[in-house]
Amino acid sequence: MKRILLSLALSVPFCLSVSAAIENPDSTGFKFTDVKVCNSTSVKNQAKSGTCWCFSGNSFLEDEILRITGKEYDLSEMFIVRMCYLDKAEKYIRMNGHINFNQGGSVLDNAYVWDKYGMMPEDAYKGLNYGEDNHNHSEVCNAMIAYLNEINKKPGRKLSTAWLNGLAGIMDAYFGQVPETFTYEGKSYTPQSFAKSLGLDMNNYMAFTSFSHHPFNKPCGLEVADNWLWGQYMNVTIDDLKSIVDYAVENGYPVAWGADVSEGGFKWNKGYAVIPEETKESDLEGTELSRWVALSAKEKENKRFNIKGPVKEITVTQESRQQMFDSQETTDDHGMVIEGYATDQNGKRYYKVKNSWDDKHIYKGYFYVSEAYFMAKTLSILVNKDAVPKSVMKKLSK
Repeated sequence: MKRILLSLALSVPFCLSVSAAIENPDSTGFKFTDVKVCNSTSVKNQAKSGTCWCFSGNSFLEDEILRITGKEYDLSEMFIVRMCYLDKAEKYIRMNGHINFNQGGSVLDNAYVWDKYGMMPEDAYKGLNYGEDNHNHSEVCNAMIAYLNEINKKPGRKLSTAWLNGLAGIMDAYFGQVPETFTYEGKSYTPQSFAKSLGLDMNNYMAFTSFSHHPFNKPCGLEVADNWLWGQYMNVTIDDLKSIVDYAVENGYPVAWGADVSEGGFKWNKGYAVIPEETKESDLEGTELSRWVALSAKEKENKRFNIKGPVKEITVTQESRQQMFDSQETTDDHGMVIEGYATDQNGKRYYKVKNSWDDKHIYKGYFYVSEAYFMAKTLSILVNKDAVPKSVMKKLSK
């Protein structure tokens, strides 16, 4: 997940935590009623780090542990981040610097680290070893990129055996050394044994996407820079993607969600995300039309997103969604967790989404996403296999 342009009149590099004045729910024009929401752990704060993929991934895993065992854990995001940086750096150097090395990642990364390196609780590895109370990765990320770019020049005509240890040294300074063992609730663990104790099997999870330039019901690579693992996603139709999410939330399963949040209708500070139908001159008449044609393109855009309650939204098709991706209007921005669904005052459905931008917002760290927004702007999801309808799973087995 990388760059976002939020509708807060604010440009933000990466998926950083964003502060805004807390709105009164009655002032937005929306009245949401939760219908079905799964049990969930607390909202976290990624602060000034571009690691939304990890916060959402850990939140998803925490929710799954809670669902299966009834026990609540706070898992270490920075353990995941650090392990990814090491492997991402090796691939970056192997590719002579021609792939992405930055703060972003994907819904596949947490499961990858879980299987390869294990897991740690937050108390055992906070990753705050640089004089800050909250995460801020600007300096450490820039330092690692500069270091790797120098290594990539191979000043000694070949790579030394020390370069990866040098990168680990930078991370030791900022995040702290990863302990080989730690104590949690009176027991001693390694990262591997702690992961094993949590009761999850990463083989029970599937990642999905939906784009027509790949065959449906078959695995494909999602062509976004932050898919540094070159991981595979099951490609399904947008209708099947939505049916997976609907079945999951109806049956109490969380869904890790990667999406574009650069749209003007993404109103995080107001607690909702919608994608209004574009006003056309042919829909207007009389003085209304004369006022509309006099507006600049910027004024028309602002008018479209001057939302004061439930609005008529675009009709999303597989073709229109594909066009948004191909034209790069839909971008790989942000990771979140779909926790359930709700309705507005008109009975229209929305997904209830947990964010990682702290809980000091209108709905305490949650917001509501319309079905149209989900269908248009989703890049990927990750769910438990049991949350996939049998009708969809049957298509994948052919």
